[in-house]
Amino acid sequence: MSEPLEQLVPDLGDFRDVEVIEILVRSGDRVEAETPLITLETDKATMDVPATAAGVIREVALKKGDRVSMGSLILTLEESIEAGTPASAGATAAAEEGTDSQVQAGQPAVDVEAQLVVLGAGPGGYTAAFRAADLGLDVLLVDRWPQLGGVCLNVGCIPSKALLHAAKVLEDVESMAEHGLMFGDPSIDIDLLRQWKNKIVGKLTAGLTILAKQRRVRVLRGFGRFTSPTRMEVVEPDGKTRVVAFRHCVIAAGSEPSRLPGLPADSRIIDSTGALELKELPGSMLVVGGGIIGLEMACVYDGLGSRVSVVELTPGLMPGCDRDLVRPLEKRIRDRYERVMTGTGVSRVEALDEGLRVSFEGGDAPPPALYDRILVAVGRVPNGRLINAEAAGVAVDARGYIAVDRQMRTNVPNIFAIGDIAGQPMLAHKATHEGKVAAEVAAGQKSSFDARVIPSVAYTDPEIAWVGITEEQAKSEGRKVGKGLFPWMASGRSLALNRDEGFTKLLFDPATHRVIGGGIVGVNAGDLISEVALAIELGADAADVGLTIHPHPTLSETVAFAAEAFEGTLTDLYAPKKGA
Repeated sequence: MSEPLEQLVPDLGDFRDVEVIEILVRSGDRVEAETPLITLETDKATMDVPATAAGVIREVALKKGDRVSMGSLILTLEESIEAGTPASAGATAAAEEGTDSQVQAGQPAVDVEAQLVVLGAGPGGYTAAFRAADLGLDVLLVDRWPQLGGVCLNVGCIPSKALLHAAKVLEDVESMAEHGLMFGDPSIDIDLLRQWKNKIVGKLTAGLTILAKQRRVRVLRGFGRFTSPTRMEVVEPDGKTRVVAFRHCVIAAGSEPSRLPGLPADSRIIDSTGALELKELPGSMLVVGGGIIGLEMACVYDGLGSRVSVVELTPGLMPGCDRDLVRPLEKRIRDRYERVMTGTGVSRVEALDEGLRVSFEGGDAPPPALYDRILVAVGRVPNGRLINAEAAGVAVDARGYIAVDRQMRTNVPNIFAIGDIAGQPMLAHKATHEGKVAAEVAAGQKSSFDARVIPSVAYTDPEIAWVGITEEQAKSEGRKVGKGLFPWMASGRSLALNRDEGFTKLLFDPATHRVIGGGIVGVNAGDLISEVALAIELGADAADVGLTIHPHPTLSETVAFAAEAFEGTLTDLYAPKKGA
């Protein structure tokens, strides 16, 4: 054992008397060189102070709230550390509790151990990791992305919403011209817009890194693949392979964009990730796929000035959503877009110097047309077949999904699966709730996923949101439902926003009058749908919703008005209850 090594605050430049806002380690922890020890905050930024050597912490000399300067003692460190042991205290606890850390016949030595490994750091993965850490488990988060957050934060939900907001600002300005607010033609600096979008993403992903450190969740960058029910190999970005041993594992490996067969290899054919890079604004773009992702990206590029066309193979846009909810959106984009083709497929794409020549097929297929870019948005494929799950004994179906029970367990009891890989719907908010369940069960708690409904939102313009049973579903099941509907043309708030094309509808059980479904189309529909979801979860009936006083004038009061329309008590329209 070597002499204790003092870890001191380094040169802070012009700063003195800096506050310690976080202590990231504790006595007994094993650390490696460059492991963050404390977080300091100046008037300009926060900074982590890393260890200068590997070892075991003997004593921490600081506490949160202390103020330090260059040379202040942080902690003392025993420099000796056994080769191949974990780089944190939690891993020591895991080994003491029986994690498979010994070299087995025919298997390589273990490099890292943890009680719980989470494979994938998207919304479901980081939620599972953080919740498990809060419950006292030693957690290792394995992810292939340079930043935490997965597809959603890096190349999905967040950047797309930022660009949708930018497009909406332009459209709102344009729409007010006939009402007396006139501006010059907009000038779009694509580089500044991209930087703003990236800044939003960076702020959120950096926040996750801080949360991981605060909870002592270790992060290992690389692509993980199972080698047994208690081990996986992680290939790091530099090609180095590390062997990870675990007691429990949560698979949160997500999904990838689907690809259309037969398309030429051409950089002008992109998926949603490529579209969000916003390298340039094409003069013309064809969006292949009229689902949520395709229509959201169509709204972005249309709003920013590209000539957009959409082609959808099924008879209508946004399959799975009630047709009346889609109708206001379809009416608006048919007026704006070059072409909206439903019941139409792409039969051939030719990569020419002057553009991409696309041939169509179907009853109303138009003649071939030339486009500068093609965005393929025909769904997503779960990554279940990319992680060598069979080596762990985990059952994966032909499509890449992993079946789970209500505790999110797979057929292998110590391995859980959540998010896109655990089945439809592929939604971040579903994944986060599943992640909490998996973490709690792994920590020994009695928990299960028992959500009655999961809301869906298309952040198009106008937005479309729905939750619970839909009218189309009820019809296909032969189920009778009651309906209350309030058109936004009678809403003072929607009129003041110059957007009265929407409506709110609620579906009820005819016998009990309980809310069983609902849909909203219009501005901020994605925010409004949560009230309907809560009503269903709580078993609220039409009177509960209608008698809840909503502020006026708001869009949220249209939910109450829809309930009153069903009850026959609505006064903002003449819509007496049938039979009254």
